This record gives sequence, C-alpha cells and structure tokens, in this order.
Amino acid sequence: MAGAQNTVCGAAGSRSGKRLLGPEQEERSLLWAPAPSLGDGSDSGLSDSEESVFSGLEDSGSDSSEDSTEGQNGAGSDEGHSRTEKTTGQQADRTPSTSPRIEATSEQGTHEYAEDSSDEEDVRNTVGNVPLQWYDDFPHVGYDLDGRRIYKPVRTRDELDQFLDKMEDPDYWRTVQDRMTGYDVRLTDEQVALVQRLQRGQFGDISFDPYEPAVDFFSGDLMIHPVTNRPADKRSFIPSLVEKEKVSRMVHAIKMGWIQPRRPQDPTPNFYDLWAQEDPSAVLGRHKMHVPAPKLALPGHAESYNPPPEYLPSEEERLAWEQQEPSERKLNFLPRKFPSLRAVPAYGRFIHERFERCLDLYLCPRQRKMRVNVDPDDLIPKLPRPRDLQPFPTCQALVYRGHSDLVRCLSVSPGGQWLASGSDDGSVRLWEVATARCMRTVSVGGVVKSVSWNPHPTICLVAVAVEDTVLLLNPALGDRLVVGSTDQMLGTFTPPEEPALQPARWLEASEEERQQGLRLRICHGKPVAQVTWHGRGDYMAVVLAAQGHTQVLIHQLSRRRSQSPFRRSHGQVQCVAFHPVRPFLLVASQRSVRLYHLLRQELTKKLMPNCKWVSSLAVHPAGDNLICGSYDSKLVWFDLDLSTKPYRVLRHHKKALRAVAFHPRYPLFASGSDDGSVIVCHGMVYNDLLQNPLLVPVKVLRGHTLTRDLGVLDVAFHPTQPWVFSSGADGTVRLFT
Repeated sequence: MAGAQNTVCGAAGSRSGKRLLGPEQEERSLLWAPAPSLGDGSDSGLSDSEESVFSGLEDSGSDSSEDSTEGQNGAGSDEGHSRTEKTTGQQADRTPSTSPRIEATSEQGTHEYAEDSSDEEDVRNTVGNVPLQWYDDFPHVGYDLDGRRIYKPVRTRDELDQFLDKMEDPDYWRTVQDRMTGYDVRLTDEQVALVQRLQRGQFGDISFDPYEPAVDFFSGDLMIHPVTNRPADKRSFIPSLVEKEKVSRMVHAIKMGWIQPRRPQDPTPNFYDLWAQEDPSAVLGRHKMHVPAPKLALPGHAESYNPPPEYLPSEEERLAWEQQEPSERKLNFLPRKFPSLRAVPAYGRFIHERFERCLDLYLCPRQRKMRVNVDPDDLIPKLPRPRDLQPFPTCQALVYRGHSDLVRCLSVSPGGQWLASGSDDGSVRLWEVATARCMRTVSVGGVVKSVSWNPHPTICLVAVAVEDTVLLLNPALGDRLVVGSTDQMLGTFTPPEEPALQPARWLEASEEERQQGLRLRICHGKPVAQVTWHGRGDYMAVVLAAQGHTQVLIHQLSRRRSQSPFRRSHGQVQCVAFHPVRPFLLVASQRSVRLYHLLRQELTKKLMPNCKWVSSLAVHPAGDNLICGSYDSKLVWFDLDLSTKPYRVLRHHKKALRAVAFHPRYPLFASGSDDGSVIVCHGMVYNDLLQNPLLVPVKVLRGHTLTRDLGVLDVAFHPTQPWVFSSGADGTVRLFT
C-alpha cells in the first residue's frame, strides 16, 4: 500500500514538475535521460504489452487503475518499473552518451513519470477552441492545467524599442508571438526550414518523395485470387423489362416512319455551279447596282502639241497655276507649243496617271442611287384654309384712348359689356366695350401691375394690384341689383373675436374712398405682380415679386382669410392660374410650370417648356391643354394628358411674348409680343383623345406703335364674341373684330 501511494505521489509530483519546466528544459531532460540497466541484458524484441507501453497506449488509464486497486499494486508496480526501464534503456542506446555530471543529476531527479509527453505538443493554455478575441478585454489569456490564469505578459515596449530590437537582435526575424500564451517564441532551425518549405508549396516532411514510382494495383499479370468474390447479380443474366419497353417503342417508331434508318452515303463528291444563277447579261451579277467606271475624256485643244494661241498661258497665269493646290487646278498640266510632233518629249506624269486610273477602276465603289421623286407640296402639312376656320378677328374696330402712359393690363367683365384697363399713369379706367367711351376713371396713386374682373356674373368687383396692395373696386356699372348685392355681401362679414395670424392684412375702405368705388384693401409686405380670380369668384391668387416660399398667396373673399400654400420656393414665380374645371393651381416659374392639387396639397405634374424665361400662362377652357409665352419669342402648347414635354412650339413672333390668352367659347388663342403684333391662331381640341389638337395661325393683327422697344403688353378675348382686346405701350387699348 505504501509503495502504491509512493508511486501515485511520484506520478503527481512528476506532472507538477513538468508544468513548472520550460519547453527547452523538457527537451534537455528527454535527451539526457540516463539508461538504466536492463534486467536480462537483452534488447532482442518487445512483447505486445511492451510495445503498447512504448507507444503510450497504456498511459491513459494508469492513474485511475492505481487509485482504484491498491491491493494489486505490489507486483504490478514492479512489473511497470521493469517495462519502463526496458524502454528507457532502448532509448538510451539510441542517443549518444552524455557527460557523467549531467547523468548523475538526471538520475537523482528523474522519476519514471517525469516525462510522460505524448506525440502532441505541450499545450499549456487549456481554453480549447474558444476564440481568443474573447480575452481581449481581460488581463489573462487562458487557464493552465490546474485552472490558474495565464496572465498576458506586460508589454511596455513602444515602437521605438521594437525598432531597436529589429536592428540589434539577430534572432528578431525568427521570433514570433504565441497567441495562446502571449509570449515571444524563437523558432528553431527545423521550424524555420518547415515554414520555408510550406511557403514554397513543398511538403512539410523532408523525407517524403512526391515522385516515387506508383504501384499499379490492377496489374496486367493474372492473379491467383480475385479482387472481389461477390456473386453475380440476378439482373446480370435476366432480360431487363425497361430495355424491353425501350426497344418496343423504337420498333413502333420505325414502323410508323418516325425514325428513318440510316442510308449509306454516296462517296462520290458533289459539285455545284457557283455562277449558275448569275444573269449573263450583267457585267457583275452579284452587284446588281454596279455602275461601270466612266471613260476618260478625249483630249482637247489644250492637249495638242500645237495648240491655238489662246490656249497658251501667259507668265502671270503660269505663276498663278503653280501657286494653286493640285485639286483646285482646272488642268493638271500646262499647255505647251512644239514646232513638230517629233520634238514632243515623253510625258512625265504618264505612269502616275495610269496608276491612278487603275486605282479608280477597281477601288472606287460606284452604285446607282435611286432618286426620290417627292412632290414638294406633299412635304407641307395639309392645313385647312383660314376662310374655313372663321370666325376670328381680322381687322381693328375700335381704339380706346385716354391713358397717358403705357397700358400694362386689361380685363373684360363676365357679360362682355365693360372693360377695365390699368396703366402706369396711376389710374384704372372703365370703358364701355361697344362705344369705346370711358365710363369711370379711378386714381389709385401708383403703377397698376394687374387688373382682374371677378368672373362670377352675380358679383361686380374688380381686383387691382398697385404696389404692395390689392384694391377691390366696385365699379357700379351695369345691373343695380348686382351692384347692391355685391355691397351687401361685403357688408355682412363679421370679424372673428380672435383674429388669426395671416400673411396679409384686410382693411376696410374709408368713406371718401368708398365714394370712388373702393371697398377693400388687402395689404402685403411686398410688391404685387399679378392677381387672378378663381372661376367661382370667391378665391383669388396673388403673386408677390419677392424671394421665398411666400411668393404665392391665396385670399378668400367671403371669410377674408389669406394663406400661403407653399412651404418652400422653386424659383422666381412669374404667374399663376386656376384650373377652370378641377381643383388645380398652375404656377409658372422661369423654367418650368408646376401643377398642384389644392385638395391633396401635392405636386401633380411638372411641365418643362424648354424656354429660357416663361412670361405668361393661359389654360384652355376644357382644362386639358395650356399655352405658355416666353421672352425668347416662343409659344409652347402643352397637352396635359399626353406628356410633360411640349406638344408644339410656335415661333411666329420676332420678339418677346408678353401675354397669351384663350377664348372661352371659340377654338381661338392669341399672343401679344414686343414686335407690336397680335397673332390669332385656331386651336381646335377634339373630344376624341386619339386625335391631336389642330393648331393653325390664321391672322396677324397690327396697330400698336412701338414705344421704348415695347409693343403689345396684354391681350384678352371677349367672353361671347370672337373679338380680341390688346393693350400697348403707346397708351391705347385696341379692339379687333
């Protein structure tokens, strides 16, 4: 029992000693282990049990067997001692002899289990296959066999110290860091050689021969015993039903004619005529359109050896001929005169010209081109005659005089009986259309930028844009009931108890201003450029000449509210218009026209007019088409159902377009320009969606005189008659009927 305990303690001590040893000390202890004397003195052969001990197979269960069976350990321990001594003796025989001092020290401190290393390397870190990144934030890198932490080495060396080591340490290039322990390991010569062989793509074992001759297992020699003695399958000697079915199908296909048997090929070669299909009358049948090369022109008088005197060049003509390019000369030679034919020398350019002629014959491609016989009248589109498109205004009927400065804007009442015009002289004049008589003159004290008559027939109001204010005038013309109901509608408004914050201020007119017809004053902080009414007469849109998202404001007359519909700006707004049928607002900036849905409050379409600067906008009464005028003398027609690109671009004017307008009833639209003309066009929009609109210019109306390089500033159609009004820079308003 004591012997067994000593053995167990010795084994444990040897293992703990092994853990404390470094790798180099372990290697030395293995190499310098002494060779104890063998019991029988013979090393002839090892038994099976001895071989298992030598190979380390019996090592695995040694601890448990020693701990469990102590009684049987008397003889077993002695037997183990003898076997271990035999193996160590054999190893000692194979190793060279060492010094006696080293043998003595090794005999005293060597136990039988001191070096029980296996074939695998000594892995001291026992964390297994755990990723080492998990230990990045900890001071240790793993655990040893006793469960103690393996701390990372303290690395206080900076890059400068590493550089000095690299320069001074001769073994720096073969020093690597062990990731399992964190320590630096110096590679031995054998390990360096192994790494170099692997880098070159060679085998790790230096004794392995990859080119040794292969042993053919299935040799050509007849062997006594078979490679396999498995009995043959039943299917190898019984006919296959699947193959029988396939054969029956093929027989059926041959009977039906679906599969044709192979016929023997005729070995005689097959020749065919390459030009059998050629036209014998053609020079080149393959080139049906071939044109033969033109013949050389016959020599004329200039080529004669004795030409007439008028063909001989003078000295000036000869110098001019020599200075010309060869391609520009009429003749490629100079005529000369010789007394007789015998005195004519050889022509110097003879071979050169023959060569060029040969190149021209076989290199210059010629092809007969079919001339297209097109009647020029067929290229012009078939437009109807203007007399078939009547009625449209053709001549000037009336001139409305009275303004002392240029008339910027005009507007016609819904009934067509009255006309309002605004001028730079600071006044708004109200005319009777039929007689050209000025009924009223309202002084507004500033330049009138825009005038718009309320389109509702039961409201008698005119909106006038003056500087930063929109004035609402009741002209008191026409039906007295309409005039009275308008004042009554404006007087029924009761202001709310808590006035909301609005972008504009609504002010009542004073008693003196009411005598002139002024009813309301809408004040904005910025100058007003345009004012236009909605078709129902309750809303109006105002364009302010300023930057930012408040360029467009919408006012409601009945509730006296103002709102800014946009959060951000998309460029300088030129003009706006309400859609006549649907809840849309069209906003024209310099380069684009945007179509907004007022109920959904979203952008529906963006039209690209391809103009430099949009100046005016008008919507067709049906609402599916619109026209834009631009300062680069273009009139652009858009079909909203067709595309966001222009359907047609008309360039009839010579100068910038100032205004465009649609007739509310007739298929007419007009444009006024700085060239002093008004062009009336026929624009028929069909109910059939597959038929494109018909655009035909029918009349050019002139009458305005140019003033300050300005011509026609505004145009407007009569609501019921095919008449057009135009206001010009000459201070007049003209009616064309």
